Amino acid sequence: MLAVVCIGISVVTELALYHHLVAQLDGQLRGASHRSALIYGEPPHPPRRQAAHPYLRPGPGPRFLDAPGQPAGMVAAVVSNGATVDAGYLTASGSRAALTGTAKVQLAGIAADRTPVTRDLDGLGRYRLVAASTRRPGDVIVTGLSMANVDATMIRMLLIFATVTVIALLAATTAGMVIIRHALAPLRRVAQTAGQVVDLPLDRGEVALPVRVPEPDTNPYTEVGQLGSALNRMLDHIAAALSTRQASETRVRQFVADASHELRTPLAAIRGYTELAQRMRGDMHAVAHAMSRVQSETERMTRLVEDLLLLARLDSGRPLQREPVDLSRLAVDAVNDAHVAGPDHQWQLDLPDEPVVVVGDAARLHQVLTNLLANARIHTGPGTVVTTRLTTEPAHIVLKVIDNGPGIPPELQSEVFERFARGDTSRSRKGGSTGLGLAIVSAVIKAHDGTIAVQSAPGHTEFTARLPRTDHTWGPPAQ
Repeated sequence: MLAVVCIGISVVTELALYHHLVAQLDGQLRGASHRSALIYGEPPHPPRRQAAHPYLRPGPGPRFLDAPGQPAGMVAAVVSNGATVDAGYLTASGSRAALTGTAKVQLAGIAADRTPVTRDLDGLGRYRLVAASTRRPGDVIVTGLSMANVDATMIRMLLIFATVTVIALLAATTAGMVIIRHALAPLRRVAQTAGQVVDLPLDRGEVALPVRVPEPDTNPYTEVGQLGSALNRMLDHIAAALSTRQASETRVRQFVADASHELRTPLAAIRGYTELAQRMRGDMHAVAHAMSRVQSETERMTRLVEDLLLLARLDSGRPLQREPVDLSRLAVDAVNDAHVAGPDHQWQLDLPDEPVVVVGDAARLHQVLTNLLANARIHTGPGTVVTTRLTTEPAHIVLKVIDNGPGIPPELQSEVFERFARGDTSRSRKGGSTGLGLAIVSAVIKAHDGTIAVQSAPGHTEFTARLPRTDHTWGPPAQ
């Protein structure tokens, strides 16, 4: 682009300068033509008077070539009736010299309209010529000035423009390379960061993304900075996705291992009691005992499989039933059942005066209450006070299960809603716990667009579930 601009400027300047110089030369040419015509029109002088004019020297060409002020290299010719009768030019020393026959013919062909024209005269080069009529009928004076100075000036200017253009291109190229390298350095660093990310093994295992675009290359006011900032945000999203994937895969592996262990235990017991019954067929008492244990382990395995299937359905996003559910009645039923299962505990109810109704799945919400109360019963000692409380807020219904037991260790509070989470790592099955009860509570509450949280300290543990209120929150349940 710079070369095109320089060439364009050079061409325009050359044309303008050429027209200016030619116009100046035409002005000089018209002056010389006018003087020549005046001198040519004067009557011839006698020899004595010619001697009084020292500028008159012998030689070829019209006598007005020797007039004062005539420039060197001037061409003059007298054309009479279409034929050149006298012609010559001034040399650099001021003497007159003859023209070639071809040059005389060229001069005779100039139209007498006082319009300057350019011709390449034989033996002399380019000339600017003009023809003017005289007072003598049939005679035409042709004068011409050399364009050598004009051509030399044009060539000199062309060389100057060419030199300046080359220097400008070299300087612009050098400066452009330096500036572009400096300007694109952040982009190269961004590309290097992207290349490092490409080389990371993102398709296997847990992958950390230590690479980031440097902070100076994330300027939001530049295009490269915006690109670097966008790349950093993308890397953050990728890192979060990888962490989530890794955590999910870890949970799945742990879930499969725990489920396999939970299922293998009752299956081993069933197999053992079955073999015992086969070996002791004659002892009906031993066979009956073995069969009762088989039934017990079968029921336990059935409950585990049902819990796993429920969690799988909730994970797949299958919709639950949506109907008005009286939470007050569910709380009463669940507390009564808990009292039968744990008579050594103190079970208390704290309910509003009016029934609390929410839209949801009655069976699943009853399971939430049952699991929360079972969790309190299993993990607290006899005499523990367990309170079930229902309250309302402007946008939520709040269900709380509170006990004054020993509490949950702080390091386990963040994991109580995980699957197969227990208070110890020995997979104890105190009270038949499978470690899925609170995971089911969390999944059901989330399926109802609610939240569940736990706060625990020695002497006070509180599970709080919040369910969104609807138009059917208050009032009796649908019949």
